[in-house]
Amino acid sequence: MEACSIVYKSALHLIGIPYCGPYSTFPDESIRLQSDFLARRHELDHVIQPNILYCPYFGNEAFATYWACFEWEYSEEALPDGFVAITIPAHRYAVVSISSQRIGEGYELLNTWIHDNGYKKLDLAVSLEIFYLEAQRWEEEMVDLLIPIAD
Repeated sequence: MEACSIVYKSALHLIGIPYCGPYSTFPDESIRLQSDFLARRHELDHVIQPNILYCPYFGNEAFATYWACFEWEYSEEALPDGFVAITIPAHRYAVVSISSQRIGEGYELLNTWIHDNGYKKLDLAVSLEIFYLEAQRWEEEMVDLLIPIAD
């Protein structure tokens, strides 16, 4: 069984493209967005680690916003069309690492672990999916699922 744990992440400066839509369009639209983003990665300068795909997201009862991003060093240069720079504040997260083919299972495990260990989610903070793109078949890579929790 995958082990859940607590990690602290410093603020992340990201550059990427977003998608916002109803939950019924996920995960198809998130996968499409990741593919579109990776096809355009050659347009980006100042990327810190091009083999790590950051996917922050936030949702409510009706829809979700999902991003595909790289961490980057801030620059005054104009961003390519359609790209946006965002900063995710520093947070403490509950995390689990799992195959990208088992993300749903990972969220069930992580949410149960958060509840069973008495942690409180930060409902207004964004969660993260972090994909490690070590091979050509990124769809089957390991992913860290991070849910922000109160200190």
